[in-house]
Amino acid sequence: MFLSGNSSLVRRRFAGLLVLAASFALTGCGPTGAPGLNPFAPPAGLQTQQPSDQTPESADTIGSGPIRVGLILPMTQASGPSAVGVSLRRAAELAYADSGGNDVTILVKDDQSTPDAAREAAKAALGEGAEIILGPLFGPNVREAARLARGAGKSMIAFSTDSGVAQRGVYLLSFLVENYVDRIVDYAASRGKKSFAALVPDNDYGRVAEAEFQGVAARRGVRVQGIEHYAPGGAGEAAKKIASLGDQIDALFIPDQADAMASVAQALTAAGIGGGKIQILGTGVWNDARVLRMPALQGAWFATPENGGFNNFAARYRQKFGADPTRIATLAYDATSLVAALARQQGARGFGESALTNPSGFNGADGVFRFRPDGTNERGLAVLQIANGSVTVLSAAPKSFSGASDGSQARLN
Repeated sequence: MFLSGNSSLVRRRFAGLLVLAASFALTGCGPTGAPGLNPFAPPAGLQTQQPSDQTPESADTIGSGPIRVGLILPMTQASGPSAVGVSLRRAAELAYADSGGNDVTILVKDDQSTPDAAREAAKAALGEGAEIILGPLFGPNVREAARLARGAGKSMIAFSTDSGVAQRGVYLLSFLVENYVDRIVDYAASRGKKSFAALVPDNDYGRVAEAEFQGVAARRGVRVQGIEHYAPGGAGEAAKKIASLGDQIDALFIPDQADAMASVAQALTAAGIGGGKIQILGTGVWNDARVLRMPALQGAWFATPENGGFNNFAARYRQKFGADPTRIATLAYDATSLVAALARQQGARGFGESALTNPSGFNGADGVFRFRPDGTNERGLAVLQIANGSVTVLSAAPKSFSGASDGSQARLN
């Protein structure tokens, strides 16, 4: 259910997944990537199979309501149909059905996984009367489509994890590495960790994570005793340098992808790092069965969305389509659910900045989130501990936000 205006209660079911908050809306408020995804890699999650039918569904329309919404997806790529695009489209279709109304028409456009086609897709959607654009997925495609959307005075809710493409009016719904870093460092500091080091891969994900790590460490007033970088497969020497710090550190942050963690774990063992002497910290991309089984990472902590909401969504998706969704399919589900609810409440006026950046935020399949005015987002994340090849929850994801949404560090309830 959600609140309309400041007081009148309007009850609507969105499969228990999306609840809008505050003055206009809501009460109270994958695998690690697939071939061709941007270098920041979609986030953490359960291992899932690709959709069994990888042929793109009709890239035409979903629904027949009066308010038009563009949905730009990578339905195809150079090698043919895109399983990721199919999964995102199906998630949008499921969200539309769950909304229980007919307030919007979703104009599905294929960006062919290229920036030029994304620009043409945005042009076509806007030409057909789209009041808001959802997608695209890849950072360069978002940048191209955003030029047209902003020129037309329309908002955009994109799915890229590259925070560099976020800007006023172009909001990212994706799982940003900055959120993972903030949550895990905050939590570690709150549990008495005072002296940190970092073992950072020499790639885009690592560079973004390192910058955020240094920023949050400064805000929390914790010491950073050393940062060591390594090329793919070359963590051994960097781990030895970290080990040489000895008892000068009590926490080690490692922002690397699941695919790379086997060699990193070997380097940790060889350097004698582990055994509970140093608390190892990671990001949500560690929520992967391969990482959870690594002996060197038993006892490690990482931040991630809780799995319950995704599991609920995945079961319903599977029932409808007979296949498992990709892990990032919840982005299309939540974006479609959000615009359907806002359209019902306020019509196209609900797609403006004041509504989308409401500080109370929204509650989606992966928990609470809110858009910041600069286009980035803040998500409520859990902190999990790896134990015996599984995870235990050390700190549950918050159910609501408190504090400012102006880009400053806000406290979560």
